[in-house]
Amino acid sequence: MCSIGLNVPPGLTITTEACAQYTNNGGKFPEGLWEEILLGLQVVESEMGCKFGDPTNPLLLSVRSGAAISMPGMMDTILNLGLNDDSMKTIAARSGDRFALDAYRRFLDMFGDVVFGIKHALFEAEIQAVKETKGVKHDVELVSVELEEVVERYKQVYKRAGLTFPQDPYHQLKVATKAVFDSWQSPRARKYRSLQGISGLAGTAVNIQAMVFGNYDDKSSSGVCFTRNPSTGEAKFYGEYLPNAQGEDVVAGIRSPLPILELENMLPEAYKDLVHNCQLLEQHYKDMQDIEFTVQSGQLYMLQCRSGKRTGQAALKIAVDMVDERLIDIPRAIMAVEARHLDQLLHPQFEDEKADSYQSAVRGRGLPASPGAAVGQVVFTAARAEDFKVAGKPCILVRTETSPEDVGGLHVAEGVLTARGGMTSHAAVVARGWGKPCVAGCNELWVDEANHTAKLNEHHVLLKEGDWISINGTTGEVLVGKQPLTAARLTGDLGRFMEWVDQHRRLRVFTNADTPKDALAARRNGAEGIGLVRTEHMFFTSEDRIAAVRRMIVAQDTNARKEALQLILPFQRSDFEGIFKAMDGLPVTIRLLDPPLHEFLPEGDVAQISNALAATSPGVSSADIAATIAHLVEVNPMLGFRGCRLGITYPEITEMQVRAIFEAALNIAAEHTNKDNTIVPHPDIMIPLVGTPEELINQVSLVRKVANDVMEEHGGESVEYRVGTMIEVPRAALVADKIAQHADFFSFGTNDLTQMTFGYSRDDAGKFLPQYLSQSILEADPFEILDQQGVGQLIKMATERGRSTKPGLKVGICGEHGGEPSSVKFFHKVGLDYVSCSPFRVPIARLAAAQAAVEEKMTEDG
Repeated sequence: MCSIGLNVPPGLTITTEACAQYTNNGGKFPEGLWEEILLGLQVVESEMGCKFGDPTNPLLLSVRSGAAISMPGMMDTILNLGLNDDSMKTIAARSGDRFALDAYRRFLDMFGDVVFGIKHALFEAEIQAVKETKGVKHDVELVSVELEEVVERYKQVYKRAGLTFPQDPYHQLKVATKAVFDSWQSPRARKYRSLQGISGLAGTAVNIQAMVFGNYDDKSSSGVCFTRNPSTGEAKFYGEYLPNAQGEDVVAGIRSPLPILELENMLPEAYKDLVHNCQLLEQHYKDMQDIEFTVQSGQLYMLQCRSGKRTGQAALKIAVDMVDERLIDIPRAIMAVEARHLDQLLHPQFEDEKADSYQSAVRGRGLPASPGAAVGQVVFTAARAEDFKVAGKPCILVRTETSPEDVGGLHVAEGVLTARGGMTSHAAVVARGWGKPCVAGCNELWVDEANHTAKLNEHHVLLKEGDWISINGTTGEVLVGKQPLTAARLTGDLGRFMEWVDQHRRLRVFTNADTPKDALAARRNGAEGIGLVRTEHMFFTSEDRIAAVRRMIVAQDTNARKEALQLILPFQRSDFEGIFKAMDGLPVTIRLLDPPLHEFLPEGDVAQISNALAATSPGVSSADIAATIAHLVEVNPMLGFRGCRLGITYPEITEMQVRAIFEAALNIAAEHTNKDNTIVPHPDIMIPLVGTPEELINQVSLVRKVANDVMEEHGGESVEYRVGTMIEVPRAALVADKIAQHADFFSFGTNDLTQMTFGYSRDDAGKFLPQYLSQSILEADPFEILDQQGVGQLIKMATERGRSTKPGLKVGICGEHGGEPSSVKFFHKVGLDYVSCSPFRVPIARLAAAQAAVEEKMTEDG
């Protein structure tokens, strides 16, 4: 901001490297740092014409954090540093008792909270007691004598905590700087970084600046503004300010601020300068900016700027508008929209806001601080929100106002509702950053946190924990009960943006889908095929199906097993017909039966299960069934009798499934031949859990034999198909060159490949993974974010070795990592052809693939 000519209070910056050295040095300043700070202060003193620590001409400072990535409210700031009993008197003589006392009481509060860990609520209770005694509502209404009482009460808070407020300004500065460094490792900051996936940063910088005072007089104010609307993306100046206040008042939501446009009436020259500065900053950074400013006696000072947190709706509109304004090009627009933004845009909205059932449920209104629809059960603390999340219950966090300590609850809640605060309050900023609907400053809401209840006064509605409410972050409405939701659509700006995305990506994006409904949903989201149909999921969709499967499992010989499989065949064929219709002309990758057979049997008493199954399995006794169940029990099912091992041991299972696939394909093709809506099926048959070339040879030969038989039975009609394998056993990756000789494609099953590479079970890893993550033994959950150093190297090696044998080998992945952005970028880098993910993650995978291609091009271009 200084370099482009803006009016910034002079200051100095202590770098993030110093923070890292401080942390590694056990909380001690690196050698020479304090002396450098003092030298830097001399420059500030020269520019300001006053001296830090001089009681007759004091310089006051702000001490702020400054991480490389914005973490709103997570780290600490101290204002008015350098004040003590002597300098306060000097400032009072020069600028008035009220201003000096107000600045002093603020400093006592912030310093005690940040440096000594004295809870802010203890100070708040003291000023509240004075306000109640004097019959005033707002801090600004307190006069000098009353503020003097507040200052004395604040000093008593220190004494009750067994502490003494330090009068030496240099000591204040040293311990304040250390406290800001320490806040980098605070529980809330660490949790925020974990939730946001922020890693690899050295620490926080510390910015030490000369104080300017928004509470100096009636021509002073503090505010926060955005160059565009962070909720909607509309290209209009947006923000709030508070007259006669300091910046923390605005951010904390303690007082309800005024719209930024009203500043033009109060301080027209300062407003004009602010608008001009904001335009300069947006042109300079080519992004929407979040700006903090102070006006002291009519003079505008710019305190800080950063790329503004925004909702998905705003991110999309800003990116598209800036392209139209020729401020950025399309590749930069693609990089400006994050995966989480798309995720927000695909979240459901309220079904019909004009319906009587909706309108009659509205019981309150606040500020539309973060758009979207949220439905959940009321909770009043962050801890309870996290409890509800663990229990699988959606919740709405209802608070008087939020603080950084609420970060965990904000993250897991469906939305947040606050009684106080404005559009730039902590709740609003964090909610927007995470795409959580937020209604802030609902004046009709009164929260009784002690009794875990709330009232919407005008309508006399009492809310208790667990009650269902709905909030509309787009309109600011608060509704009782559960309102119905509807799915979002890829239209308008989103449709246009996704066209840009598809023009720039190389990776194709498929979907994991087991039903025609899921396949159609994925196509609407832009899927180019199916990368995984899990045939076993089809068995659980009706009682007839699962009964036939169980009859097959307990069959005592091959003929009986084949008879049971003939009952399953029509179900499988019908399912495949529906999927081929839904994915007309696109590849459909079908995995043959993978799970161990015991997973299809009911749980419980073996004798009761055996008797029940005997009743539906002709010619099989309860004793035989009990023996079969005992035989199927496995010590480690993950490594047991499953995948291709089933098809090799019971080839009739593979035969039935392959027959169902090709009969379905030929039926669909014949049904639609010579019609306007010709359907062309493209089955890819995937053999699971292969570890040796011989396993694949066995199953490929069987697949091709059955396929040929079916096509001959249909008069020689043909279907184009491929047979490949799922690489999920580490040995398969090691011998991929040999396996590729017999495969048309590879698909990495990254879920099982991760399990087998780490030796972790997804079902049991929850017992230790939280500790691994909290202690940084692992940077991320490897089942959510691909382990690029281990599992990723197996994928890279297997791809290279497979293509060394078969250059045209099609390679993709179909694990959960197919919809995770950083993993998708890795798959692009190692040269895969496609990723496959759940239907609702398809747009996110498309965006991640495009961003990987754009980043690669930017690197090549230098």
